[in-house]
Amino acid sequence: MALNLTEIERVKTITREDFYNNYVKKQKPVVIEKLTEDWPAYNKWKLNYIKEIAGDKIVPLYDDRPVTHKDGFNEAHAKMKMADYIDLLQSKPTNYRIFLYNLMKEVPSLKGDFKWPEIGLKLVKQLPMLFFGGENSKVFIHYDIDYSNILHFHFHGKKRCILFAPDQTPYLYKVPHALISREDIDFDNPDMQKWPALQYAQGLVADLQHGEMLYMPEGYWHYMKYITPGFSMSLRAFPRKAGNLAKAVYNIVIMRYFDNMMRKLKGQAWIDYKNEQALIRTHKNLNLPL
Repeated sequence: MALNLTEIERVKTITREDFYNNYVKKQKPVVIEKLTEDWPAYNKWKLNYIKEIAGDKIVPLYDDRPVTHKDGFNEAHAKMKMADYIDLLQSKPTNYRIFLYNLMKEVPSLKGDFKWPEIGLKLVKQLPMLFFGGENSKVFIHYDIDYSNILHFHFHGKKRCILFAPDQTPYLYKVPHALISREDIDFDNPDMQKWPALQYAQGLVADLQHGEMLYMPEGYWHYMKYITPGFSMSLRAFPRKAGNLAKAVYNIVIMRYFDNMMRKLKGQAWIDYKNEQALIRTHKNLNLPL
């Protein structure tokens, strides 16, 4: 049995008022297909261009290995020259991804390739982070630590984005003291006998093409899969809801440090405990057998 997914609504273009009233206020995802067509990035941002202007930069790489107690918070699994990494992306499938990388700090000329959209959100005017991935590489399902509203732009190829609203959390096997679900769940083809709560989850899906933007409201779970090699950029706005702002502060100030402390004290037993609790708590709350 597959996940219950509905296509995310799409528009070609949109006014500031329509975007704010129909999507931001309602906390409803949408794909805007032509928002970037007047950006220099729309014609320039291909993998070979990145290789040309940033090929000598040493970049942090992440793969899809499950989290262990030895991993630091967002600690890279490997490093490589950007030119070599892009050659790898274009030669064969790879699990290596670049995650939350501030390439614009390293290559300031990239700042002139995009425009801050006047779209009804007060965007945080810090340098945007970039994300790269190879064919079939995946980003574990998670929600963002700061509960931001996210404008997620994709370039070069196709990327599948699966979203779940915050109210779907009871069905997603959320790991306690973390922002993720169980990492052994295959969200491309989940085993519903092993993970029966997923059959009750109502999700959303979109395949982003070059230049398209996905609006992800605050606190939304997202699972990403690169159908082809490509890269993305996210712009962010602080959460509008006071409750979500409080959750963001808790995550950043307390939860993250508590989790890291427990990893150091308990080691892998802490990770194993959290994964077990994700199963126990989900099934208990839904009256499902363990």
